[in-house]
Amino acid sequence: MVDTLTPSQRSERMSRIRSRDTKPEIALRKALHGLGFRFRVHKTGLPGKPDLVLPKYRCVIFVHGCFWHRHPGCKVATTPKSNTGFWVEKFTRNVERDKRVSKQLEEAGWHVITVWECDLDTHAKALSTAGVLGRDLRMLLAAKSK
Repeated sequence: MVDTLTPSQRSERMSRIRSRDTKPEIALRKALHGLGFRFRVHKTGLPGKPDLVLPKYRCVIFVHGCFWHRHPGCKVATTPKSNTGFWVEKFTRNVERDKRVSKQLEEAGWHVITVWECDLDTHAKALSTAGVLGRDLRMLLAAKSK
């Protein structure tokens, strides 16, 4: 598919992509809050500024966009046909940073959970994903208290 935008229009559009308070992130926050979980949002002072921090569970949650963080097997994780070298390098840096940040957090004693954008793209999926996360978090807390 040919890009119908000029390079300056494409640049303007790409600059408007947010890194926080995205629709998938808000959907997960609402669903988890509805289940009774309390958390901090984009807590500074932790590697990678996790999207959600649940101190009680010593757990952080990252909500990753499938395109930007290369969700394996996801149809959204495509590579643009123009300027492919730039994009491959960009995606590689993102994935490497994700691994590095997860390792730093785990070494500091945090449980790291990654939730993908495609797991939150409908209200039903967001509720289901939050339910699974809630079960896992409660199991973490139970194991921690033993």
